[in-house]
Amino acid sequence: MFKHKFWSLPRGYAYTALSYFGIDSLWVIFLQQHGLSLVQIGLCESIFHLTSLLSEVPSGILADHFSYRTNLISSRVAAALHAIIMLTATNFWWFVFGFVLQAWAYNLQSGTLEAWFYETLADDQATERYPQVTSNMNTLIELANALGVLIAGWLIHGYLAATYWSDLVIAIVTIAVIWRLPEPQHRGTSANRLSLWQLLTTALTWLRKLPKLTYLMSFHAVFSAIGMTYYYYFQAVMTNHGFKGPLIAGILITVAVLNVFGVQLTPHLQRRWPPTKLLLGLTGCLLVTLLLMGWGQLTLLVGGYLLVNMLNAMVEPLMSTYYNTLMPSAQRATLLSISSMIFSLVMIVMFPAIGWLIEQLGFATTFSWLGDLLLTSGLILSLRVVLVN
Repeated sequence: MFKHKFWSLPRGYAYTALSYFGIDSLWVIFLQQHGLSLVQIGLCESIFHLTSLLSEVPSGILADHFSYRTNLISSRVAAALHAIIMLTATNFWWFVFGFVLQAWAYNLQSGTLEAWFYETLADDQATERYPQVTSNMNTLIELANALGVLIAGWLIHGYLAATYWSDLVIAIVTIAVIWRLPEPQHRGTSANRLSLWQLLTTALTWLRKLPKLTYLMSFHAVFSAIGMTYYYYFQAVMTNHGFKGPLIAGILITVAVLNVFGVQLTPHLQRRWPPTKLLLGLTGCLLVTLLLMGWGQLTLLVGGYLLVNMLNAMVEPLMSTYYNTLMPSAQRATLLSISSMIFSLVMIVMFPAIGWLIEQLGFATTFSWLGDLLLTSGLILSLRVVLVN
């Protein structure tokens, strides 16, 4: 009998939906409305990722040493404080502090949630269910994010502050939902676990033993960073072209439908194709999409927005499954946090650089050049060599 099925997993799914409710996803437009330039907005995002870079691994170590529940509750406390700062900030530096808090909310959750799901399944020797569970989790993320963004789209003209009031309320509700979240039983108590230093050194030892894992993390970071920069900076494209609420809503609904389709399709693709071919296929689709942006037509830009979002959604459950099959239980959250740290390192450089290039060259040219750069660098060939060998 799968004893956690009717108790633990639903709480985890509820946390997932609430914590990823994307009502604050139009923060680029929100900051523009408060007078920040794209360069300042890019700096805010860079500070977010710099904070993540410094905090990601410590947060994963804390989760492995103490409890997953404590990390997740702390994450939502930080999210609530972030919402308060965004509502009360009066200058650039206050917004920067808000992004530091948001980074801590992300760090304390990142890796912890996936580790909790995997270890909960491990309690019942049901880890073979993880591809479907992570697919369900990512489906909830896509639906919750899309619903939140759709609501935010209705508030785009002068009412975006309401999105952060909603964030504050949702953070409090989420804490109540997981206040008594059960810890995976086979992890034991914190007294029986490795020390904080032992967790870090053991995790680094595993990375040396498994160079494939390090290369996968680097590939994942670059792929996701491209998708994130396209997603957020496209908000400026919609603003500049005067997209009305109904059009934005239609685009967001289409994004949600395609993302859910992609996430649900991924487990079926995993059963038919090896990870190497799937990753190469997704990368090829991303490169072609970026290269097509060179035409500069608005229809192509919107189509690219839809496809890049779907590809980003598909890569998440694929990489999560791949990571967790390679990682040891005791260092799972720590290693997943290292993966997020690498992503933060890439974003620290990429996000403001892309923002600056967009201001100089335009959105279409910037992402077309990015596609040229990736193609020239031989990302696909490098990935093939790494995974085959």
